[in-house]
This record gives sequence, C-alpha cells and structure tokens, in this order.
Amino acid sequence: MALPLLLLGAAALSALAVQELADDRDNMLRKRKNSNKVETIEHLAKYDSPVATYPSEILLSLANNYAVDVVPKIGAIVCCGLGGILDHTGIYVGDNTIVELSGSGLVKAVSMERFLAERSGKQIFIACDSKAQPLVNKLAAQKAVEQLFNYYEYDVISNNCHRFIWQCFEQRDDDLSTFKTLSYKIAEYYNRIVYWDVCKS
Repeated sequence: MALPLLLLGAAALSALAVQELADDRDNMLRKRKNSNKVETIEHLAKYDSPVATYPSEILLSLANNYAVDVVPKIGAIVCCGLGGILDHTGIYVGDNTIVELSGSGLVKAVSMERFLAERSGKQIFIACDSKAQPLVNKLAAQKAVEQLFNYYEYDVISNNCHRFIWQCFEQRDDDLSTFKTLSYKIAEYYNRIVYWDVCKS
C-alpha cells in the first residue's frame, strides 16, 4: 500500500517541477516581450542558461502567444528537429538556401523546404537575440559556401552538423558534438542570450 502512495507523491512532485519550469519560461518570454534592451550573457546569474529557448520549447510558446516569427538573414544559424529528440543545423546563405553537412558527410546547399524534408521537424528555427534579430555572420556563410561539395568523415558524435557550423565561425578544432553546446558557443560568441525563434518562410 505504501508503494502506490509513494509513486503518487513522486508523480505530484514531478508535475509541480514541470509546471514551475513552464512558469519560469513564460515569465522569461513575457519579460523578453516587454524589454527595451538586448539581453547579454554578462548579466546572467552563475547557474542561468545563456540559451533562453530551445526549438522544442517554441511549441509551448506558440500555445501561449510568445513565439516570434523571424525573417532569415545571410549568415543566420538555423535548425530543425531530427527524429523527435535531436536537432539538425545549417547556415542560411540567402535565396531560400541553407548550407548543411548531411549525414553522408557531403556539404550541400538545399532549399529551406528540402532542409525539412525527411526530418521530423515541421519548422525551421533561427538563433536570435532577445529583440528577435537573427545572430548572423556573413563570413561564416561565405566559409560554408566555400566548402560546398566537400566530403567529411561524418560521425554523429564527433564530426556532425553542429561542429561543421561552428567551424565556419571559428577555425579552431573545438570538441563540439551537441546542439546545446553549439547554442552555448553562439551565446558566448555574440554575448547574447539566445532565443531559437520560428523562421518565417
């Protein structure tokens, strides 16, 4: 009898924690909407994240009317869902085109529609600051275009699309394998809190 009560209590605590996290995100998005200044990472508390919203959280934002539609600009970092648990990244280079490192190891240019094709995501997201301005680097876009049709030894952990994107920004051979790490590096690079906003097609 005690075990079902214990499980019920754990479930209630878990639901409270999830609700508190959702409330925190809602408060942060409300603050974003009402703020006049761009949020930088230098004012973050020690354990605060430099990434305000991830693509998976945007769906919740859509329900609460906090989502922002952003027009892509050359050099913007874009992403979409992959398999429901991962994210795939690329660099917008203009004319409805994204440069990506595909799973085959080929660097290729694809349309925005093709970027989403055969992936689980239904939306493309853009890394933006708190004022919904895409975080862009035209030199990174140029570097991505220069690598078109090159093949790399693709590895889902050690040499993936996130690492490719970052190497267009920084030539260093940083150990970067996750979307979260890429998002943190973007925040540091631009000294901005990162919001992954919906890309207006």
